Amino acid sequence: MELNSQIPPGPLSEKWDNHKFNSKLVNPANRRKYKIIVVGTGLAGASASATLAEQGYQVETFCIQDSPRRAHSIAAQGGINAAKCYQNDGDSVHRLFYDTIKGGDFRAREANVYRLAQVSNSIIDQCVAQGVPFAREYGGTMANRSFGGAQVSRTFYARGQTGQQLLLGAYSALSRQIHAGRVTMYNRREMMEVVLVDGKARGIITRNVITGEIEKYSADMVLLATGGYGNAYFLSTNAMASNVTAAWRAHKKGAGFANPSFVQIHPTCIPVHGDYQSKLTLMSESLRNDGRVWVPKDPGDKRHPNDIPDSDRDYYLENKYPSFGNLVPRDVASRNAKEQCDLGKGVGSTKLAVYLDFADAIKRDGQETIMKKYGNLFQMYEKITNSSPLKEPMMIYPAVHYTMGGLWVDYNLMTTIPGLFALGECNFSDHGANRLGASALMQGLADGYFVISTSVAHYLGSNSLKDVSTSDNAFNEAQQEVGGRINKLLKNSADGPKGKVTVDEIHKEVGKLLWDNCGMARNKEGLESALAKLPAIKDKFWNKVYIPGDSKEINQSLERAGRVADFLEFAEIMVRDALAREESCGCHLREESQTEENEAKRDDENYSHVSVWEYNGEGAEPAMHKEQLVFENVTPSQRSYK
Repeated sequence: MELNSQIPPGPLSEKWDNHKFNSKLVNPANRRKYKIIVVGTGLAGASASATLAEQGYQVETFCIQDSPRRAHSIAAQGGINAAKCYQNDGDSVHRLFYDTIKGGDFRAREANVYRLAQVSNSIIDQCVAQGVPFAREYGGTMANRSFGGAQVSRTFYARGQTGQQLLLGAYSALSRQIHAGRVTMYNRREMMEVVLVDGKARGIITRNVITGEIEKYSADMVLLATGGYGNAYFLSTNAMASNVTAAWRAHKKGAGFANPSFVQIHPTCIPVHGDYQSKLTLMSESLRNDGRVWVPKDPGDKRHPNDIPDSDRDYYLENKYPSFGNLVPRDVASRNAKEQCDLGKGVGSTKLAVYLDFADAIKRDGQETIMKKYGNLFQMYEKITNSSPLKEPMMIYPAVHYTMGGLWVDYNLMTTIPGLFALGECNFSDHGANRLGASALMQGLADGYFVISTSVAHYLGSNSLKDVSTSDNAFNEAQQEVGGRINKLLKNSADGPKGKVTVDEIHKEVGKLLWDNCGMARNKEGLESALAKLPAIKDKFWNKVYIPGDSKEINQSLERAGRVADFLEFAEIMVRDALAREESCGCHLREESQTEENEAKRDDENYSHVSVWEYNGEGAEPAMHKEQLVFENVTPSQRSYK
């Protein structure tokens, strides 16, 4: 597998502009001759579809839900970063670049991260033009708030609904192109396979989840914008339909998978309340602007939180990290919450929670002001827990939220398969070992609105593509392969459920295995144990799983089974990746590699690289390749937020 990052030459601040100038173009009159498939309609997919159709390309867009408005991007709450410096507090493109690459613990490419910071301001302009209702100050100027890992206020927001409002903006742009006939929209389709012709991505196979029909679609190139794989852990803040299937299908066809063990554990989520939950709920990082995180100093203190005086409280983030306080990056906040609970200071019935307290903010700014900022989040929390954050502290605990790993892409967002591109959370490119808050929306829209159009034109202008048809052998073979996989999933179900297990039972088992051994903290013994246990769970799935119904109708159990089958395979490279990286960095804490203060201890000499995994066939060990990271503009240093 060849890893050529295609990073353009020249000074960092000029790379993107020079790259755009040197990239090949497609004449506007010729663009209508090309067809592009976009899989996914979240922020990255919807914005890419709208942008490419606006430029004149024929676009076919595929959505797993009944509407693009249901994409998981809608769940993002806190905001989107941009270096506008409206607060005149010292922000700049370079500072946003530095905060992002430092926040990722120096495990991302300089060039990609700098480009992200460069286009951030254009994203805000684009969204304002679409009518996205960003919060504004009394005088009408757009408001900003702070997020973790930064000492400036650069986060634009729409209360606690920023993802929803940005997605509605992208959806309106997409709908305009659907109405104009330049985008053909396919709802309720799940991508099951990518089709290669002469080594290039030329189409996909989908399953219509309403009728069960296996469908074939051809194009000149394929764009994947299918999100992350956090649901491998079963419990996460991701939507129930979020999965790794599209990316995993691409991986098994030859696309490298980068840093699969880099999974973000978000520090502010509603804690687990029992064994029968199917997902977890995010509470926005923006709450840490005004909420104070604390635990009782005495592990045995059972008083109501309102009855515990300040002298008996441990505001551990403020005490340990005075420069950043409660706004340390997510990985740091999550590990510290776990540490407090491991010391016996956890609160609530499970003792796996810490307090997030707004009493001081309400006293300082008033209830009305706090509700204007966080009202919908407070209402969501009260509806789920029957406790009002206006009257007593929230209880929070870390949960799986985002995946920094993903399909390996070069500077053009192309995978190791020519003609197959990956955008947004589906790729690995911008966040290193830890994503800063409010950067996911920034990356998704940067890739979709501003980066991919240059990459598409350059690819089409650089390659001579022959005509392909869905009647070609490659499409027929892929269709048969998908049908065979579905039949294999159903083979145990003909004689009824007796002695069988459900899909969710297997999913919970593998999810718990990953959480316990490849979650917030990892060690060699636990990872090796997980790797040894995975084959037995796989065997149980393929030999005992029961799926009611058949494949020719709506069958959500069958849909989940296909996704869990891929999670079971994917879990192996997650664990192998964590095992191979014997340093700590960002979200990836190897217990054998810590500082004296229990902070992540990097090993730049041996691990300053991107780990890229290659599929070698059924039953064969995957091969790991390395893309060495070169830092010419920043000097990797031990992160300190004190």
